Amino acid sequence: MLLRDVEYGDVDAYVRMRCDPVMMAELGGPLPREGMEAKVRRDVLRVAADSDWTKMIVPDEAEPDVVAGTVTLWPHEADGERISEIGWMVLPEYQGQGLGKQGVRKVLELALDDGRWGVIHAFPATTNAPSNSICRTLGFRFLGKQDVPFAGRVLHTNHWAIDPRTDLI
Repeated sequence: MLLRDVEYGDVDAYVRMRCDPVMMAELGGPLPREGMEAKVRRDVLRVAADSDWTKMIVPDEAEPDVVAGTVTLWPHEADGERISEIGWMVLPEYQGQGLGKQGVRKVLELALDDGRWGVIHAFPATTNAPSNSICRTLGFRFLGKQDVPFAGRVLHTNHWAIDPRTDLI
């Protein structure tokens, strides 16, 4: 498994992850197909500016165009405070193989080496057992339940946080 930065050619992977009802079930349902090229373009530009990290999970280094999912780390405002948030998605045919956990761990290790991200927050849906398990097994602390706005909807989430400097297992 390797992680690589998002590229303009990753539109199909974005469509498979964000426009599919099964993939988006925990995130309030699929997003519209229109706009995925613009989303990829924004993500590529943010990665190039080094403001966000969007890493594509590649299961086999010999096939860098085959994508299993993403892990993203980005800063934003929440309740008037700047926080760092991590999120991930793994396509159905790659779920249950540990790729999401490996990808999240690698991004947390990169964040530790980078030093600017501080405490990193995750907000998986309360019903998303695999993502909550990733948080628990990597050393995130459970901070409680929280309703989070996402794409014009409100998600019922578990709020987890980890400080890679002290908490990463």
